Amino acid sequence: MLAPLNSVNAITFFGSQVVQAICGFGHFADFVAITAQRIVMHPAKSFRWRLLAPQLFAVGVLSIPVVAITGAFIGMILALEGFNQFAALGQEDRLGGIINMSVVKQIGPVLAAVMVAGRVGCALAAELGTMRVTEQLDAMRAMAADPMQQLVVPRVLACTIMTPILTMYSNMLGSLGAWLVTVKVFGVSGPDYWYWTAQFVSWREPFGGLFKSVFFGAAIGLVSCYKGFNCRPGAAGVGQAATASFVASFMAIVILNLVLAQFLNTFIRWLYPSLPSVLG
Repeated sequence: MLAPLNSVNAITFFGSQVVQAICGFGHFADFVAITAQRIVMHPAKSFRWRLLAPQLFAVGVLSIPVVAITGAFIGMILALEGFNQFAALGQEDRLGGIINMSVVKQIGPVLAAVMVAGRVGCALAAELGTMRVTEQLDAMRAMAADPMQQLVVPRVLACTIMTPILTMYSNMLGSLGAWLVTVKVFGVSGPDYWYWTAQFVSWREPFGGLFKSVFFGAAIGLVSCYKGFNCRPGAAGVGQAATASFVASFMAIVILNLVLAQFLNTFIRWLYPSLPSVLG
């Protein structure tokens, strides 16, 4: 009788996990809908500078160092690893174009979003989770204040606005890092580096990266605030919410990257049917 019982328990456990996942997604969708409704229906309150400015500073300005360092080093690593392969083909002067196209299309937006998720997302989840555990959210509701409008909306807007700006910063530092290694270390011609960059990188690549970064930022803000608003009681619950916010944000970034890359690729091919290249 043990084997059938264990089988039933396994099926029950699996089914309960599936149901919980579906219910959790439904709660998150409701959270997203409420946030969007607050932004659309109350734009004056949503863009109130007194609430938005501190979040813009925390999300954007304080994230510049980590984005700058990681972006520059990623560019240098790509140049360091790719030079020998390109030199073996006699195409080392084209290395800068390939690296910069990769950076502005994929690496820059994803890297900046991951840094925001790690540095900002966890902090947002922990901050709001602490407010929930200490019943500050209940106190706000008791005073007829709307926590969604006062706490969630400014943080989501700050992530949405600042992530594309940080992406541009990451792109710039990644390109400069690759230039430093390619030109100053390996001796590739500087004019050739920028010439092939201009040949490979058109307006479509930066546009696609910045377009995706808007959705990355919104996803980070929404996921982090949701995890904070729904954390379990106690200090352990706050820590779990912070960890879960980064994991969920990272998964959202990867999934959105795939979906948006396909969407942009289809859109550009529809807009320019004769283009042989893809946007990604």
